[in-house]
Amino acid sequence: MVSIPIALLNELNAVAVLALVRGADFLSVVAKPQRDALALLFIDLHGHGFGIAEMFWGLWLFPLALLVYRSRFLPRFLGIWLAIAGVAWVILSLTGVLLPQYEDKVYTLAQPAFFGEIAFMLWLVIRGAKPAADATSSPLAAAAEAQRR
Repeated sequence: MVSIPIALLNELNAVAVLALVRGADFLSVVAKPQRDALALLFIDLHGHGFGIAEMFWGLWLFPLALLVYRSRFLPRFLGIWLAIAGVAWVILSLTGVLLPQYEDKVYTLAQPAFFGEIAFMLWLVIRGAKPAADATSSPLAAAAEAQRR
């Protein structure tokens, strides 16, 4: 719920770049080199906005990972992998804000963790969620119950 408004507000930076590059009428008082510099500033701010949204991309994975781990409808390793992906997104976001010179290296190292989300989606599409068989809901149990009555 939080990352969507952040991403939408972040798009204002992209709109500002378009306004600067197209050279709207009210910008005629600003020279072209200054407009280009401002456009680069807004492009940079757009990248930082994604870094802030990444924090929430990681944080939402923690409750999902806990649900997957506890549910028994899906393999537990998927829940663990989702939690690791959440940690990786948070670390990548913090690196982008605090140590941007290492962001590319951290992204490369965290890439295997991000595949946990893809594995989760593929598991749901291909295998689906399999609820644990309830002893009273099986056809044999229902037949045995009917014979007792």
